[in-house]
Amino acid sequence: MASLGLGARVARPKLDRDAWLIRIFLLAIGLYLVLALALPLYTMLSKSFTTYRFVPANYELQIDRGEGWTKPVTLAALIEAQPASDRPDLATSHDGRLSVVDLLPDFSFRSTTRYQFRSAVDGAVFLIGSERIADQDWHTFTSNEFRRVVVRPAASRGVENYWTYFSTPSLVQSIENSVKIAAISTVITVTLAFAFAYALSRTCMPFKGGFRLIAMIPILVPSLLPGIALIYLFGNQGLLKEALFGYSIYGPIGIVIGSVFFTFPHAFIIIATALAISDSRLHEAALSLKASAWRRFWTVTIPSARYGLISAGFVVFTLVITDFGLPKVIGGQYDVLAVDIYKQVIGQQNFEMGAVVSVVLLVPAVLAFAVDRIIQRRQVAALSARAVPFEPKPEQAADWTALGLCVAVAVFIVGILAICQFAALVKLWPYDLTPSLRQYDFDRTDGGGWDAYGNSIRLAVYTAVIGTGIVFLGAYLVEKTQGFRVGRTLFQFLAMMPMAIPGMVLGLAYIFFFNDPANPLNFLYGTMAILVLSTVTHFYTVAHLTAVTALKQMDQEFESVSASLKQPVWRLFSRVTVPVCLPAILDISIYLFVNAMTTVSAVVFLYSPTTKLASVAVLNMDDAGDVAPAAAMGMMIFYTNVAARLLHLAVTRGLLARTQAWRYR
Repeated sequence: MASLGLGARVARPKLDRDAWLIRIFLLAIGLYLVLALALPLYTMLSKSFTTYRFVPANYELQIDRGEGWTKPVTLAALIEAQPASDRPDLATSHDGRLSVVDLLPDFSFRSTTRYQFRSAVDGAVFLIGSERIADQDWHTFTSNEFRRVVVRPAASRGVENYWTYFSTPSLVQSIENSVKIAAISTVITVTLAFAFAYALSRTCMPFKGGFRLIAMIPILVPSLLPGIALIYLFGNQGLLKEALFGYSIYGPIGIVIGSVFFTFPHAFIIIATALAISDSRLHEAALSLKASAWRRFWTVTIPSARYGLISAGFVVFTLVITDFGLPKVIGGQYDVLAVDIYKQVIGQQNFEMGAVVSVVLLVPAVLAFAVDRIIQRRQVAALSARAVPFEPKPEQAADWTALGLCVAVAVFIVGILAICQFAALVKLWPYDLTPSLRQYDFDRTDGGGWDAYGNSIRLAVYTAVIGTGIVFLGAYLVEKTQGFRVGRTLFQFLAMMPMAIPGMVLGLAYIFFFNDPANPLNFLYGTMAILVLSTVTHFYTVAHLTAVTALKQMDQEFESVSASLKQPVWRLFSRVTVPVCLPAILDISIYLFVNAMTTVSAVVFLYSPTTKLASVAVLNMDDAGDVAPAAAMGMMIFYTNVAARLLHLAVTRGLLARTQAWRYR
């Protein structure tokens, strides 16, 4: 057989129609991630380096007091003539306006003086009321007309916004507050979650199934709800106000308690999984060496679960430091980064500084995510070991202690919901506790009424249906594509990015990107479509990982058999892949539905008067002082998610009985 020459090229296999089809669809979903994630984030980052400043030298003024026009003078010269204490601050925001008459000490709108004004350089802009003037012609005004003339700032690039941020003590204090709150909440949550998971996995206590269900409840409610409950319990008119010994619930104490509530199930799931893979042989060896229970705990239990503990810690830290709803409701004057973004954008309309705070918030979130991914990879390696599952033995003292601990945690979780439901069913807390449904008359409040609740259900359904389709198809394409290594790597990178992006950051990035009139996608802004787009993108990563995990369990022989039978890839996908992965597909859909109902941070900047949402309504009603209706709306979200979960369970059982019977044969 002739050998290949040194200059010969190795022939690449020719791509068939299916291979091209897979690449086209993979690029299409990749383009979706670029448009929905990468470009908005780039636009926001660019905005954080955009500064605005008045340039007085760009404008000229002439005055006629009845003796003819004076020589043209720049506004810069007028400012220089003023005392230093009276000179205006030239640094401003994108919407800044500098009134020209403020630079004229002797100005009177009743005088007969006339004024001529113009832009002296190309690109300078001034306003006459709301009319924008961008030419360089002289414009003549009476005194009464001239008082409506304001100049607009010019944009430039630089790090002045970051310099301003880090030189403002109150803003820098938010960084310290956020890290402190996140660290304290992480320690408490991980400790409680570990104790709870240990009790369920290492003892023979009763009612384990019930406690597992209770532990998952906080996932079904928006993070604002525990803040409202804590106000009813420990606020100025709370039932247990004296229990805080004079301390206020409005601030770090309330944020920490509420954070423990809504992050508990996330930590519990991770730690319970880590404890479930413990090797029983290690415990038996420790027993044979007559090691005490305390020594076995520190030398066997903790080392085997260390990756789960670290991963849970970083997940909780990220959730707390990026959460907006809870500190907004109960934080009081205790500023944190996520609330600072809201204040800068909504309160002060300072979008550039909001972008700076978003970038600052991204740093701990991305670092925590990166470390968590490294830890999870090591945890997966531990899962691959052939361990013997640990089976606890009855021990009365340990079992009763574990039961007491679980009851305490369950009372805490159920109590938060119970107090909200109670407040939503009385006329006027705490003065008139007569049972009433008046708090559910949402149409008389400023939250958006029942329309907001209906919009949330629409958003959740659209997100579940559209998001599940996009996510699963994308995961299938990236897993089953042969070759195309660069494209698949970039796709995986884009698919993992959303987990590291806080919802507030994503929402603000969408304002900068989609609200630009020059963007062809501007028509999406203010519609239900952009809410669906942001929600699917925000929760894309977990859904993608779920789909990839399910697809990796499928034997590669399916593709080989399909190719040998000359079946098109879409037929294999519809008749084999989807039925086999149906459990994962249903899990993705309910995950997206629940999160779409509870999310606040990702949509708080994007809703319009016609697309108000229930979760945002809770926030707005609480801001307006309608705390009881806010609690009622929060409970409606909870009951809706419970109903969705039950429906998911029923549908899952029915479909799996028909499509997954082969698993049990």
